[in-house]
Amino acid sequence: MELQKFQYDNKIVKWFAYATMVWGVVGMVAGLLAALQLCIPALNLNLPFTTFGRVRPIHTNAVIFAFVGNGIFMGVYYSLQRLLKARMFSDFLSKVHFFGWQLIIVLAAISLALGKTTGKEYAELEWPIDILITLVWVVFGWNMFGTIIRRRERHLYVAIWFYIGTLVTVAMLHIVNSIEIPVSFWKSYSWYAGVQDALVQWWYGHNAVAFFLTTPYLGMMYYFLPKAANRPVYSYRLSIIHFWSLIFIYIWAGPHHLLYTAVPDWAQSLGVVFSVMLIAPSWGGMINGLLTLRGAWDKVREEVVLKFMVVAVTAYGMATFEGPMLSLKNVSAISHYTDWIVAHVHVGALGWNGFLTFGILYWLIPKMFRTELYSKKLANAHFWIGTLGIVLYAVPMYWSGIMQSLMWKEFTPEGQLKWQFMDTVTKMIPFYATRAIGGTLYLVGVVLMVYNIIKTTKKGSFLANEDAEAPALAKDVSEHKNEHWHRWIERKPVQMMIVSLVVVMIGGIIEFVPTFLVKSNIPTITSVKPYTPLELQGRDIYIREGCYTCHSQMIRPFRSETARYGEYSKAGEFVYDHPFQWGSKRTGPDLARVGGKYPDSWHYTHMLDPTSMSPGSIMPSYPWLFDDQIDVSSTVAKIKAMKRLGVPYPDGFENIAAKDMEKQAKVIAENLNKDGIQTLPDREIVALIAYLQRMGTDIKNQQKDTLRKN
Repeated sequence: MELQKFQYDNKIVKWFAYATMVWGVVGMVAGLLAALQLCIPALNLNLPFTTFGRVRPIHTNAVIFAFVGNGIFMGVYYSLQRLLKARMFSDFLSKVHFFGWQLIIVLAAISLALGKTTGKEYAELEWPIDILITLVWVVFGWNMFGTIIRRRERHLYVAIWFYIGTLVTVAMLHIVNSIEIPVSFWKSYSWYAGVQDALVQWWYGHNAVAFFLTTPYLGMMYYFLPKAANRPVYSYRLSIIHFWSLIFIYIWAGPHHLLYTAVPDWAQSLGVVFSVMLIAPSWGGMINGLLTLRGAWDKVREEVVLKFMVVAVTAYGMATFEGPMLSLKNVSAISHYTDWIVAHVHVGALGWNGFLTFGILYWLIPKMFRTELYSKKLANAHFWIGTLGIVLYAVPMYWSGIMQSLMWKEFTPEGQLKWQFMDTVTKMIPFYATRAIGGTLYLVGVVLMVYNIIKTTKKGSFLANEDAEAPALAKDVSEHKNEHWHRWIERKPVQMMIVSLVVVMIGGIIEFVPTFLVKSNIPTITSVKPYTPLELQGRDIYIREGCYTCHSQMIRPFRSETARYGEYSKAGEFVYDHPFQWGSKRTGPDLARVGGKYPDSWHYTHMLDPTSMSPGSIMPSYPWLFDDQIDVSSTVAKIKAMKRLGVPYPDGFENIAAKDMEKQAKVIAENLNKDGIQTLPDREIVALIAYLQRMGTDIKNQQKDTLRKN
């Protein structure tokens, strides 16, 4: 058979590799700053764009979508061409994809620093950027499937199954979770509210981990680990079980982030069951990866690339065992809202994603530059410094997380809570400091890698277009009687894409439909009313400043929580919350019932100087709220958007909303004046106080009405 000559495009791989390293350093510097801010609050710098509430989303978006995202595309563009024996479908589409993705990252960093956020974790970017993400993802899919269609290899290797699963599922997750009503160019409200929004968000949030941080990296593991070890994958059959069971089961597990919340019990239980089931396919993949190295352990000791990959696969196994354990209700009762979750997430992020990326970079760059790695000693130093960094990061967070939970729950013999919340905060500071040391070590390792790779590129000669040859794809004669049954779908990429999409849609549909269509899942509470215009403006300021990154608004039905915060939360309380604000971490106390707990002057002073009201507080101050005016011009658009979302404001209310807001603001300003605080009623702090004083009061009012009737 005549061989066809063609060339692989290494230039696009190089671009994504460089972007991976640049954004990796940027994202990790932002993470280190956030970590240091928790033990040295002065590093918030009293500036809007450097507070923890804005730095933390910048960090998470940078490491997930910039560092890992570019790492995915680097690995996919390199491996896909070689597995399919074809150049990428379009050099132009490759360039559009690269520059489009970098534009998204830059816009994300700028908009988040400016407080332009939806307030939904890992999906904070506002609607114009969401649309851009969709368009760039379509370009990536077009380029990938175009390459698959014109391939010279009949069967699709297991890595490509995972790439296809990633492509269709990430598209589905992003589109469904990003349905929102625009208010202005940089402001929108989630289409969903309360319980429904929480379910959709954590269906997205959990599966962003599954289908952005896991499945594409598993595809890369299946390609680069055997290549680096020069050995075949341990088991073809195990890879089949791994792929199909993983993508089917993973999509159901989102509700385990919402245990003991106002989400219906049946949805919580469904999440637990499928989370526990995840152990099997996850460990099947880990075993397949590690057993690929059978007989090659001497090589692992010698080759730094394999060291990184072995630790990465091991970290994947650890994280995917711990995740299902954390989904058990009795374990979640201890771990949720604590630093334990931070440790769990970073074992996966630093160990699995980070180390696999580093291993691939150390393997790829010398090959593309046709030279040896500049310094194996530096690479080994990176490995050990990075490993120590992970240990010093994770162990203190596990320790502090368990301490937090035990302190929150401890009672005196007299039946009183033993610890004030602030006591638990001050006890955490040494652990936060140690975590920051671990993060610093990890970052130092990355800087060593960047230096090592720069020196490698300088001594080598880059091969932009790599010559290759392969026979043309022969016709499928459908005579495969002796082949494994799965070979059929491996020859049908479009069918594989459709089947993958159906498999991942099943779980989401079954979880969402009852909650959206069966009213008994979210019983209404007559005392719950829409936010006033001033409260709505205050809520938007609360979201803008990232308060949800440290404070939850969800009181679970535990004695310790009801004793500390008040009546446990009900599903009907959140029907007008677009988006929901239940939070995922309690660096500060829960705020679900904070309304009416303190006078207006307490909130005013607390936002100006948190330590004056809460000695030992690590919360930043917000001086700009006392100078900046409320954006009154946006009020009409916000009320109209809320009405379109079904919030029952009276007809024509948007026309009188500004007067209503002014009236309520004057009352708060007068209350402050009585306590000796002079402020203008049009300042943002007034709106924020209005929102804080509203939280939880609808339920309190209902209880008062019930007592009066009785």
